[in-house]
Amino acid sequence: MTDRPTDDDFDLLEATVAEIHDAFEAETLTAEELAEAYLDRIEEHADDLNAVLTVNEDALERARELDDRFEADGAVGPLHGVPTAIKDNHDTADMPTTAGSELFAEFVPDEDAFVVERLREAGAVILAKTNLQELSFGVDSVSSLGGETRNPYALDRRPSGSSGGTAAAIASNLAAVGTGTDTCSSVRSPPAFTSLVGLRPTRGLVSRTGIVPLSATQDTAGPITRTVADAARTLETMVGYDPADPVTALGVGEVPEEGYAAHLDAEGLEGARIGVARDLFEVSDPGNPAADTAEAIETVIESAMGELEAAGATLVDPVEVVDGEFLDSARVVGKEFERDYDAYLAARDGTPVDSLRELAESGTMAPSVEERVLDGGILGVAEGVDDDLEYQRALARRETIRTETVNRLVAEDLDALLYPPSMALPVEMPDHQPFSEMRCELSAHTGLPSIVLPAGFAAADGEELPVGFELLGRPFAEPRLLELGYAYERAAEPRWPPERFA
Repeated sequence: MTDRPTDDDFDLLEATVAEIHDAFEAETLTAEELAEAYLDRIEEHADDLNAVLTVNEDALERARELDDRFEADGAVGPLHGVPTAIKDNHDTADMPTTAGSELFAEFVPDEDAFVVERLREAGAVILAKTNLQELSFGVDSVSSLGGETRNPYALDRRPSGSSGGTAAAIASNLAAVGTGTDTCSSVRSPPAFTSLVGLRPTRGLVSRTGIVPLSATQDTAGPITRTVADAARTLETMVGYDPADPVTALGVGEVPEEGYAAHLDAEGLEGARIGVARDLFEVSDPGNPAADTAEAIETVIESAMGELEAAGATLVDPVEVVDGEFLDSARVVGKEFERDYDAYLAARDGTPVDSLRELAESGTMAPSVEERVLDGGILGVAEGVDDDLEYQRALARRETIRTETVNRLVAEDLDALLYPPSMALPVEMPDHQPFSEMRCELSAHTGLPSIVLPAGFAAADGEELPVGFELLGRPFAEPRLLELGYAYERAAEPRWPPERFA
């Protein structure tokens, strides 16, 4: 059953939310049949990828309930019956929430994360929880509980991280749509490495309640999907004001009443102005062997830029945005990690440890993650961090960077800035993906929205590896970014699924 259409009219592989709902309406497919088909694919392929940590034992029952409701009253929401994979740092009251830690393999929170509640209300079938970089601390997607997630386009290579499990699952059609979280790259570089769409929303648009934290200042959840339209529909279900997360007050009134999918326009690039942030195309560490792939990445992105121009966009090239050293100096993750993770543990009953230090010293973490925590100056900074002058200066710099970036977008009359999510292709395991070549900080440090789109494929050692490009927009400009992405996607048709899983 795994690799055949569910029926004569519906093909599971690369199916979109719209196609799924059309099949429901035509009565050629049920939510139960669809969930069962995806579960079959997970059973067949999950061991090849190490992408899935937990399968929801109640998924088929949930799908049957949705089928009954559909027959009686129609769809319950925009993701009715859609099998959804979520990163396993989202609290779920019916499945363990582990953040990739083997110590947390049996830990089940009392409540769903706010985002999970929203997904369920929208009719999603939470099919599985996915592997990740343990505690989201890094860009390899390796954990003590799930091992190393593999890239579906080259099983000996990384999918980036930390949301690599979700990206690998969606790219190989183990679920219809997925979610990740992004502190600095994690819903952007994994989609770029797996020919997917990833969207980091404006800070304040999506609640952080119930998500295992890495940095309260930078954390956000976002959709990871195969198409821009599915990203729009998934984002619609995730946004909303949450009294438990005051930052979401910033998003009130910023969500279009008609929804994000209403802004999908195949002619959306006509008259668009996109600035090319050439400084972000430069290699940061020429001594890293992975940086040798930068030229191939730039060639692929240049081709995608040609598609943007052909579809009606004007490229303003180059545009200077912010000094790289000043951007780097606004990092706060190392200051906030211990404080925020310990607060998460303190708010929950039954956790196997009470602190990040206790977890790191337990000897159970993935070695590469444990080493970064123990030796990276992460521990012992939580107490008094809010009075730390260096930390306060970094927060102030973030406001400066945000103001300067928005000003440049306005002054140059730009719809978006364009740059690569990474200047290194997926590396072969066991090498580590170089964070120095990630280009995640502009969106993460400003809180501005960005979308990653497939650019094409680059040849490396006889393999075709995915390359993506990123568009960053003004505050709460998700509708415009989705419009630009949709128009590009329709013009270029840049994605193809991994042959190993087709």
